[in-house]
Amino acid sequence: MRLNFSEPPTPTLSRQNTTIQGHHQRRGTHPHQLSSRAKPRRWPLVFRFIKGAIHGAILVPVSLHAIFTALIVYLDTYVFETVGLPSTIIPSLSIVVGLMLVFRNQTSYNRFWDGRNGMNTVNTCVRNLVRTIVTNSYNSKRGPPTPAECEDIERTIRILMAISYAVKNHLRAEWGAAWVFGNSIDEALNIHPSTLYNPEYANLLPAGLEGHEDEGLGLPFQLTFFIDGFIKRGEERGWYPAPGASQMQAQLNTLTDAYGKMETIKLTPIPVAHLIHQKQVLALFGCVLPFAMVDEMGWWAIPIVSLVIFTLYGIEGIGSQLEDPFGYDRNDIKMDAIAGDSRTEIDVVLSEWRTHSKAMETLRQQPAGAVHGNLCLTPDRTEAGNRSVDGKYTPPDLFLRSRPSTGR
Repeated sequence: MRLNFSEPPTPTLSRQNTTIQGHHQRRGTHPHQLSSRAKPRRWPLVFRFIKGAIHGAILVPVSLHAIFTALIVYLDTYVFETVGLPSTIIPSLSIVVGLMLVFRNQTSYNRFWDGRNGMNTVNTCVRNLVRTIVTNSYNSKRGPPTPAECEDIERTIRILMAISYAVKNHLRAEWGAAWVFGNSIDEALNIHPSTLYNPEYANLLPAGLEGHEDEGLGLPFQLTFFIDGFIKRGEERGWYPAPGASQMQAQLNTLTDAYGKMETIKLTPIPVAHLIHQKQVLALFGCVLPFAMVDEMGWWAIPIVSLVIFTLYGIEGIGSQLEDPFGYDRNDIKMDAIAGDSRTEIDVVLSEWRTHSKAMETLRQQPAGAVHGNLCLTPDRTEAGNRSVDGKYTPPDLFLRSRPSTGR
């Protein structure tokens, strides 16, 4: 099976000026760096005809209607005495066209908005799960997690980081993010067993993960099994009480539900009967309009009809772009940027948690009753000589640093 990797992610946008006078300056990055607009618009939108506009998509129908209008004006002027129709027919047709376009645009924008909300729900659930994991994955009686348990925690957080990419690629029908040495790809892989990963998933997917997209299993759903398994292991280790584990599973269920709703938007297009009738009504209105204007406007009917057709087909073109909001069009949801910002955010948390974990590990190497700085270990019983501490372990909060006090 051929690997279909995603297109290059949205390029890094220019740094915004986030300097705060008298306090500090953010350097290197900032929240929503990829998702936010890079710079203020230099030109009013009324003068934009290329980037983000739909002029190119409607150029052909507008040109055809202009040519048809010119033909009608020519026939009315030089061939026949008149080919005009009463202008009273325009209001009745325009009501029908207006209603159809309003329905089309409103429906398409609802799909766009629901898709964006679904992506936000996925990221929110990932944030909640990451926060719960890094702050609650310890046992107050056994002390800090062991190195193997820390590796399990980091592996799970990286899988959560990969879910946004998996959802994005799944909605774009870009398969092949995780395939194992396997007969379904290339026989040469059997000589050098290794896993082929989409570059976006570097260091995120678990080693040896075998994708089953060729059998009909979506990668986002497949990754949720690892998260659910970690929650179960955490409950057995005494990290999470039963209500806490249930809440984590509820977050995972909400994430899966949001992913399913976005999948519904992708797989359920506007009914084709509505699209056919809308196209035909627009074409009919554009063909009748010259006959109603030719007697009163003459050759001026050409630019007037072109302007009306440009407006109507433009509205219809916007609806067509918003119908599937998960692609690469400029008006689509910035899926690459959202996934990249989510990864950057969680990567900062993961880096802080690593530093925190290294500090916690010193508890295992210090004698009983030693001062641990910011580390908090409240012993109930200390047995001298054997370096054992029987008490309640309570780690300090993340993102706090002890600063030396300055005397005056």
